[in-house]
Amino acid sequence: MILPPSFYTRTDVVKIAKELLGKVIVTNIGGIVTSGMIVETEAYAGVHDKASHSYGGRNTERTKVMFMNGGVAYVYLCYGIHHLFNVITNVEGTPSGVLIRAVEPLEGVEYMLVRRKKEKLTPALTAGPGALSAALGINTALTGTSLSGTDIFIEDRGIKLPKTDIVIGTRVGVAYAAEDAMLPYRFSIKGNKYVSKGKGL
Repeated sequence: MILPPSFYTRTDVVKIAKELLGKVIVTNIGGIVTSGMIVETEAYAGVHDKASHSYGGRNTERTKVMFMNGGVAYVYLCYGIHHLFNVITNVEGTPSGVLIRAVEPLEGVEYMLVRRKKEKLTPALTAGPGALSAALGINTALTGTSLSGTDIFIEDRGIKLPKTDIVIGTRVGVAYAAEDAMLPYRFSIKGNKYVSKGKGL
């Protein structure tokens, strides 16, 4: 079942970040279907979160998608190289979102390998936000795209995770956020080999 818009428009981005674990991202890019189970996420809590692109109400050409109604994609370039895929949450005008940091490959692995210029399946294929976007064919052209559409969507396939299987930690690469860098907003599936090697604070 494709997640309905009501899943994303809730106010608690931290809860949504946890609940996205075990859900499945599906992309259909140029007729090539690939998918992966989400195994790692990070929550970004909008205007009051110093690590968020929308901190302080920052609304620029790049970040304006964050102010849309939840349930759309926000893809941005990091270091001019890596496309990072975020799920926008909450209602229009209240920007928050979840960075998808890693997925476990499911369908279309052969296409993922070609996109990543790799010969065999290893965790490096999709462990890390830039890696998973490249493998799934996600780029900035998808910014603003509905996550209930046909190009990219997220499904609930009935995978249930006990609370004891959810690892909670700090986010990666946000030391500039001062005290907010220490917020426990990063979530991953315990023992999953596709979780990224990024170190939180």
